[in-house]
Amino acid sequence: MTRRRIAIRVVLLLVAAGSLYLLLPKLLDVFSSWPELRGIDPLWLALAVCFEALSYISLWTLQRITIGTRSWLAVGTSQLAANAAGSVVPGGGAAAGALQYGILVRAGVRGDRILSGLAASAAATTAALLALPVVASIAGIGGEAAPHSLRRVAYIGAAAFVLLGAVVVTAFVWDRPLLAVARGGRAAAGWLHRRDRFEDLPERLLVQRDGIKTAVRAHPVLAALAALGKWGFDYLVLLSVLQALDVRPTPSLVLLAYAAAALLALIPLTPGGLGFVEAGLTGLLVVAGVDAGAAAAATLAYRLVSFWLPLPVGLAAYWLGRRAFPAAPAATSPTLDT
Repeated sequence: MTRRRIAIRVVLLLVAAGSLYLLLPKLLDVFSSWPELRGIDPLWLALAVCFEALSYISLWTLQRITIGTRSWLAVGTSQLAANAAGSVVPGGGAAAGALQYGILVRAGVRGDRILSGLAASAAATTAALLALPVVASIAGIGGEAAPHSLRRVAYIGAAAFVLLGAVVVTAFVWDRPLLAVARGGRAAAGWLHRRDRFEDLPERLLVQRDGIKTAVRAHPVLAALAALGKWGFDYLVLLSVLQALDVRPTPSLVLLAYAAAALLALIPLTPGGLGFVEAGLTGLLVVAGVDAGAAAAATLAYRLVSFWLPLPVGLAAYWLGRRAFPAAPAATSPTLDT
C-alpha cells in the first residue's frame, strides 16, 4: 500500500511539473507584469481583499449548514487550512479533504456528517459556478454582444448546470438511483479486497442524504445565497482589481471570463489550477475587451488576492485549529442554530 501511494504521488508530481513547464511562458508573462501594479489604487485593492474574505465567509456559512455544526472556528480554520494544502500539493483535493476532516473530527463533529456535508457543499458551489455563465448571458441581454468564445462558455456552463441539477435532484428525491450507485461502489471495493469496509455503504448514504436534506430544508435560502456568494464575492474581487487598474470592461463579459477561469481552477493537474488560471483568465479578459497588458496585470493582482494571500492565512489557521482542538473528543455534532 505504501509503494502504491508513493507511486501515485510521484506520478502526480510529474504531471504537475510537466503541466507547469508547458504553461511556464504564460506564467512568466503574467508575473512580469508586476511593475504595472505600482500604480494600482490601494483603496480598490483593499476592497478586493474584503470581498475575498466575504467569499470565504459565504463558504463557511454553507458548510455549517451542510455539516450541521454551530462552530465558526472549526469550519473556518479547517477550510482555510485545507484550501492552503490543496493549493500547494499536486492533485491536492484528497489531501485537503483529509486535513479538513481531521480538524473537524478533533472539534467533535461526527465523521459521517463531515463527509456528507463536504460533498453537499461541493455540489452546491459547483452548481452555483456552472450557473454563472447563464447569469452573465441574461445580464448581457440588450448590451454588448459576447464574443463567440465567451458564448461557448455560457453554452457549456448551462448544459453542465442542467446535468448536475438532474443528478442532484435524482439523488435527493429517489432512493433507487442512490442505492444503485452505492452498490456499484461496494462492488468496486470488493475488486480491491476492501468490501468489508463498504458493506453498509447503501444504508449509510441514505442516512447521510436524509441528514443533508433536513439541514438544508431548515435554511434553504441561506444555503443558496451562501453558495452563490462564494463565487459572487470572488467575482467582485476581479472587478475591483480591474477598477484599481482603471480598466472598465463590460461586467457581463468579465463574468463569463471569470466563470471559465474558475472552472480551469478545478483542473487537478497543478495545485490550485496554477498556470491554467493565469493563461485562461488573461486570454479571456483580452477577448472581453481588456488590453493585453492590463489583462495580465489584473490576473496577477486577482491571483495575489485569491490564491497567494490565503496560503499564509491557511497556515495560521492550521496552527490555530490545532491549538483550539488538541484532541478529538467523543462528542457528536450539534445541530445548526443560526
